[in-house]
Amino acid sequence: MSFTLRRAIFWGAYPVIFGLCSLLLLMATSQNWAYWPIFPAIAGIGIACVALLETVQPYQKSWQQDRGDTLPDFLHAVVSLSLIFATAEVVTVLLRFTPVASVWPTTLPTWMQVLLAGAIIDFGLWFMHWTSHRNRWLWKFHALHHSAERLYWLNGERRHPVSALLLATPGISITALLGAPPIVVGCWMSIMSVHLAFQHANIDYSIGPFRKWLAAAEIHRWHHKREYENAQVNFGEFFMIWDRLFGTFRYQVNGVVDGEVGLQEAMPASYFKQLTKPFAK
Repeated sequence: MSFTLRRAIFWGAYPVIFGLCSLLLLMATSQNWAYWPIFPAIAGIGIACVALLETVQPYQKSWQQDRGDTLPDFLHAVVSLSLIFATAEVVTVLLRFTPVASVWPTTLPTWMQVLLAGAIIDFGLWFMHWTSHRNRWLWKFHALHHSAERLYWLNGERRHPVSALLLATPGISITALLGAPPIVVGCWMSIMSVHLAFQHANIDYSIGPFRKWLAAAEIHRWHHKREYENAQVNFGEFFMIWDRLFGTFRYQVNGVVDGEVGLQEAMPASYFKQLTKPFAK
């Protein structure tokens, strides 16, 4: 591969793929396009591009090798992405049966409404993520996400369904109860699905100075350090502002490499055993 192409991927992968997907999703929201199948389709194309780039320019070549985790991770991704894309429908039902405040600024441009919804949801995710590292019961479910011994595009959705629901419910509920339109919430969650693929991607890429504000892979890899005490940083799912405000932000030039991620405790290899492990005595 030529030097020019390598640098183009290094600097352009995130802004081009994530940026185009986000613009298309915002356009679909402002034009009130049908949520199904357009929003999942746009996000799916973005995620597929991330998976493709991993084969072209990996961050760690050893992370390309299956370690008996690809099938379980794929099943986790199917469930987790289904929950993400079902969010808009869940909010629709919630608004139908629950009194909500009429304070949502519906007169704002669509992109501002989506960004506002994203900020509320993201803080909820940050807080529940931070809490999941401090509460023993929550950690039982969240540990699955940290058990991956290599980071690649499927890891973003390697989550126990209980953990996924606990992480997302507070922020999404508050946003919905404030009166946010379901399609606005669905747009943000679709954007997040592409970002999460990038956040865990085995791609040699960078977002430059924006690493201080966005939770891309070069920042998030520190959160997956094998030593538990070293992983209590960079809890942000999208924005890093919460970590910077509460003193949990970390960045170093030398990045996390193979052999430095995962858990010291054992995690079953089977998908179904991974789901039942938190309930075992």
